[in-house]
Amino acid sequence: MPASRIVFTVAAVVATLFVLATAFFPGRAAALAGALQDGIVTRFGWFYILSVAIFLFFSLWLMLSRYGRIRLGDDEDEPDYGYLTWFAMLFAAGMGIGIMFYGVAEPMLHFGTPRFSEPGSIAAAKEAMETTFFHWGLHAWAIYIVVGLSLAYFGYRHGLPLTVRSTLYPLLGERIHGPLGHLVDVMAVLGTLFGIATSLGFGVLQVGSGLAFLGWLPATTTNHVLLIAGITAVTTLSAASGLDRGVRRLSELNVLLAVALVCFVFIAGPTVFLLSTFVESVGLYLQELVLNSFRTTAFRHAEWQKTWTMFYWGW
Repeated sequence: MPASRIVFTVAAVVATLFVLATAFFPGRAAALAGALQDGIVTRFGWFYILSVAIFLFFSLWLMLSRYGRIRLGDDEDEPDYGYLTWFAMLFAAGMGIGIMFYGVAEPMLHFGTPRFSEPGSIAAAKEAMETTFFHWGLHAWAIYIVVGLSLAYFGYRHGLPLTVRSTLYPLLGERIHGPLGHLVDVMAVLGTLFGIATSLGFGVLQVGSGLAFLGWLPATTTNHVLLIAGITAVTTLSAASGLDRGVRRLSELNVLLAVALVCFVFIAGPTVFLLSTFVESVGLYLQELVLNSFRTTAFRHAEWQKTWTMFYWGW
């Protein structure tokens, strides 16, 4: 049986069993998932923080070193798309629903319940923006960069399958084509599936709340399920149509709409204040970059770190 079919079958069976278990035993499933997440972030939270910091500084070093000039393909290959198109697809896939959900919600939540400042104060506003920049800034992209570069390098430079198992070839050798490689890909599929499910859940809550606010559709469980089905159908059609059609066009449309929204807020809102806040927030973010990269809150605010930063890096 081809490796792709084995991986698909095993991942599909595990995912189906998980969905059935959570559907029939929601209380127990929620308790088990909560205990599992709490156990992971309590014991390995420091490892998440350290890993993402290493990813970031490794990516910066790679970009500035001579290795940054290695072409991800044959020496004579040229990019299939321009920078703007690539940016649109990467941004839509990498941030998408998440940044639309948390782009406003996160700074407002930090402003109301900051870690170090008086709630609702100027210091809390600065802290809220700095924290949001940290969660959605360079670190998040560094995680994507390390995985993306590894896949591209071994897939297009060395002709290995474009799967996560190929990134472990220097460690596993030819064993990536056997059961161990299948296990790696199954875990990658499940991790991706649950990560997308999280994003979809946030997006449906946002869309459902917006439709309810406008009076178009009540925010009920049934309507949320219908929204999930509709969004999943559109996403499946987009993926099935390939990069040149659905993925590319939807991504470009997504970025155009995002730019239009930014322009509207910029023009209709307090323009000078927005510019000043942006410049100051970037400065605060860069100023605290190294400290935030290694902050594990070992002495205080441990629960905050578990539910925010460590949750993000795991997601």
